[in-house]
Amino acid sequence: MVQSFVAHTEEISGSTLNKVAGDGRTYSYWRRRIMLSMMIGYAAFYLLRTNFTMAIPYLQSELGYTKAEIGIIISAGAILYGLGKGITGLLGDRSNARYFMSAGLLGSAIVSFCLGFSSTWIMLSVLYIFNQCFQSMGWPPCARLLTHWFSPKEIGTKWALWNTSQQIGGAAVLIASPYIMEIFGWRYVFYVPAVLCVGVAFFLLNRLRDSPESLGLPPIENHHGLVEAHEIDDNKLTTKEIFLQVAQNKLVWYVCGANFFVYIVRMFVLYWAPTFLQEFKGSSLKLAGWQAAMFDIAGMFGGLIAGYLSDKVFEGRRGRVGFLYMIVLAISIVFLWQSPVDQKWQHFLGMMLIGFLVTGPQILVGVAAADFASKKAAGAATGLTGTVGYLGAAVAGYGIGKIVDNSGWDTAFASIAVCALLSAFFFALTWNHRAKVLDKRN
Repeated sequence: MVQSFVAHTEEISGSTLNKVAGDGRTYSYWRRRIMLSMMIGYAAFYLLRTNFTMAIPYLQSELGYTKAEIGIIISAGAILYGLGKGITGLLGDRSNARYFMSAGLLGSAIVSFCLGFSSTWIMLSVLYIFNQCFQSMGWPPCARLLTHWFSPKEIGTKWALWNTSQQIGGAAVLIASPYIMEIFGWRYVFYVPAVLCVGVAFFLLNRLRDSPESLGLPPIENHHGLVEAHEIDDNKLTTKEIFLQVAQNKLVWYVCGANFFVYIVRMFVLYWAPTFLQEFKGSSLKLAGWQAAMFDIAGMFGGLIAGYLSDKVFEGRRGRVGFLYMIVLAISIVFLWQSPVDQKWQHFLGMMLIGFLVTGPQILVGVAAADFASKKAAGAATGLTGTVGYLGAAVAGYGIGKIVDNSGWDTAFASIAVCALLSAFFFALTWNHRAKVLDKRN
C-alpha cells in the first residue's frame, strides 16, 4: 500500500513537472512570437508617420507652405495623437490587443494613402489629424502586451528591445524616401508605405494573442516566480477604477512631466531634422536623410542600454537612468548646434548622440508609468504619458516652426537644450521608486 502511494505521488509529481516544462516551452514560443509581431507591427506604424517629415521640403517648395503653416498641421496632429493615446489607453486596458492594434494600423494605412492625393492645406490638415488618431492605437496595445507577456524584473530590457521597432521603421523611411521621391515623385512617399502596411495589419491579426491567460497559460508573474498563483488578482478593473488609479498617482505625473520635455526634444529632431540639416548645416536632402537616420539607428542602442541599466544596474529604478541620459543629451544638443557647417562628420555624430540619448528616456517613461500603475492600468498610464508627451510634440511642431521663422535656428537649439535639462529634473523626482512587486520580492 505504501509503495502504491509512493508510486501514485511520483506519477503526480512527474505529471506536474511535465506540465511546467510544457508551459515553459509554450511560453517561450509565444513570447518570441508576440515580441517579433509587435516589433514588425509598430515599425509599420512608423512607416506611416515619418513619411510626412520627409515630404515637408516638397510641401514648402511645390505647394508653397511656410514652416509655421506646416507646424500648425504637425501640432494639431500631435495634440489629437496625444489625446487619442489617453483615450485608447483607457480602452486598450479593457480590449483585445490583437484586434485593437490591427485595426489602428489598417486605418492609418488607408488615411496615409489618401494623403498622397492632397494638395490644399485644409485637406492635408484633416487627413494628417485622422492619421494621427489611428496612430494613437499602436502604443497602448503594445504596452498591454508587454506587461502581460513580460515580468517587471525584465520589462525594461524587453520594452527597449520592442522599442527598436520605432527606430527601424523611422530609419527605413528616412533612407528610402529620397530615392522613392526621386524616381516616382514625392506623393509616393505616402502611397508605398500605405500599401505595405495593409498587409502588415492582417499579419498582426494572425500572429498576436492578447495575454497568456487567453491561451490557458498562467500569468507571467506566476510563471516567473515573482508571486504565488493565489496572490494574483484576476479581477479586471472598471474604466473608472483604471482612470482613478492612474490620475491619483503622483509618480505617473512626474514621468508625464519628464515625457513632455523629452518629446519636445525628440519631435524637434523627427519633425525638423531634414529641414534644419539642409538649411542650417548645408546638407543635401539625401545626405540629410542619412544623417537623420543615424538618429534612429543610434537610438536602438541607446534604448537597449537604458533598458538593461534600469533592470540590472539600478534594479528597476528607471528615473536614475533617465536623469543621467537627459543631462548628457543637453550637452549633445549644444554640440550639434555649434558644429561647423563644413564638418559633416560632426553632424552625423551629433545626430547619433541625440538619438542614442533621447530614446532611452523615451522608453523608460513608458516602463516607469507601467511600473507605477500596475499592469492592469498599463495602457492608461502609458496613454496618459503619451498624451502629455504629445503636447510637447505640439510645441515642437508649431512652436519650433514659429521660432525658426521669427528668430532662427540658434534660438530653437537653445530652447531645446533647456528642455532636456527640465526633463532631467522630473526624472530626478522618481529617483528611488520602482514597481511595487519588485519591492515585495525583496
